[in-house]
Amino acid sequence: MPDGTAPSPPPSGSEAGATGLRPRRKPRARRRTLAPGKRLPASRLVGPALFLALWAVASAAGQLDPGAIPAPWTVLRTTGDLWTDGTLPTDVLTSLERAGYGFAFGLTAGVLLALASGLSRVGEALIDGTVQLNRAIPTLGLIPLFILWLGIGETFKIAIIAIVVYIPIYLNLHSALSGIDNRFVELAEVQGLSKFRFIREIVIPGALPGFFVGLRLGVTGSWLSLVVLEQINATSGLGYMMFQAQNYGRTDIILVGLLIYGIFGLVSDSAVRLVERKVLSWRRTLSS
Repeated sequence: MPDGTAPSPPPSGSEAGATGLRPRRKPRARRRTLAPGKRLPASRLVGPALFLALWAVASAAGQLDPGAIPAPWTVLRTTGDLWTDGTLPTDVLTSLERAGYGFAFGLTAGVLLALASGLSRVGEALIDGTVQLNRAIPTLGLIPLFILWLGIGETFKIAIIAIVVYIPIYLNLHSALSGIDNRFVELAEVQGLSKFRFIREIVIPGALPGFFVGLRLGVTGSWLSLVVLEQINATSGLGYMMFQAQNYGRTDIILVGLLIYGIFGLVSDSAVRLVERKVLSWRRTLSS
């Protein structure tokens, strides 16, 4: 100071309160969020809805050849006509039956083989190599052989679908079983858990995420294989309907079949994801 006196210290908290001055608080730094955020409602329908909108706009603007790609309203009108004359309900029910039987057999085989291979070294030696060899062989390439073995009826179609389904279920479930942390196994041994309790409390919770991934791939695979199989000596089904439409140049009917396959695949995949979310609600993941 000019007069030589020392500067007075700043007032303490009590003195600041008495004089009406409040100490400044350091502003909190906003926490940066790295997670994707809250799940948007019906988010998986945004992409298909956008695709349909672009399709409709391009058709209305005359940018698409109606003979090659009919307009959405033309496909919708054709769907109504096929449903009214009874063709579409019969074909849909037939396709659902084939896919259901094949999926059930494939699911059962995939789970049983994965458990036998993932929980036993002997089972792994006997099963895993054979499944890996089967995976390397194109499944649709087995169709001529299965026709010779099982005939050209429904049996070979269900068998091919079952093979397409069981492979991804086996691979993902076996990988999940093999990936269970060995520390949990040691903890179960220390606690003296029985084999049944070990499977129930350690193996099943640890393997469920991988199982659901395989289940989703298996559901999708059943519909993909059905498209091809229903064009081989079939008298009904969506694939048969599309094959007949090809012979008559009815692209609108072909698009009806493709859209129904897509809807079935989307609905079944969404159903599996819903069950997965309920069963694995205890997990704290990025998607949740």
